[in-house]
Amino acid sequence: MRYGIGAWLSAAGGPVLGPVGLQIGGISAPFAWIVMLACWLAAAVSWGNARKRRSLHDTRSDLDSLADISWREFEMLVGESFRRQGYEVLETGLGGKDGGIDLVVSKGGRRELVQCKQWKRRQVGVATVREMWGLVDHHAADAVHIVSLGDFTADAARFASGKPIQLITERELLDRIRAAQTAAGAAPVAGPRRESVKAPQYAAPVDDVPVCPVCAGAMRRRHNGRTREPFWGCARYPHCRGTMPASF
Repeated sequence: MRYGIGAWLSAAGGPVLGPVGLQIGGISAPFAWIVMLACWLAAAVSWGNARKRRSLHDTRSDLDSLADISWREFEMLVGESFRRQGYEVLETGLGGKDGGIDLVVSKGGRRELVQCKQWKRRQVGVATVREMWGLVDHHAADAVHIVSLGDFTADAARFASGKPIQLITERELLDRIRAAQTAAGAAPVAGPRRESVKAPQYAAPVDDVPVCPVCAGAMRRRHNGRTREPFWGCARYPHCRGTMPASF
């Protein structure tokens, strides 16, 4: 306003509009400072939130440290975990303490919904999973992730089976965080850990659970449907098909 319209009217407005341009320039000067200060304040808040997210992520060392944060910090932690996996993360504010869509994550042209459940003593039931599954079509998303500090009921797991619904427990979230800390060269804060099995040809396992050789995410112990032989499969299947022999 000050250096655009005001300056142009002052120079080209002639005797009628020229004074108007000068007035615009004078009046808009305080607003220009207000806008600039507002932008600096927004930048400072953004920097502070990004720093807090990084700190939350890099100081989680065990299951107790995941539970010892507020529900809002839990959402920030989950969002930072997805960022470390290469996702673009949008905090929607549509969820809140009781559920809903907390994050929208995007990678490789895919758009996926995330709900964070900081339920420490409750299992996530099938009703919650059905609700989030209904939002996939409504928001034209490709998949949904439900992250919980607790566990999921058997009915919830059965409903999610075969669908692009990923149920992430606190153990799997901690495995992801530790894998990202290791990949980034960050030294995770020391915490109680069991003796881990070494696998030289793959990334070092955490708490006896190896990381996926394809995406560096958590793995689950599975069984071959035909031979019933055990093997390690990526927890993000079918989005990632990384496997590892059960002997590792």
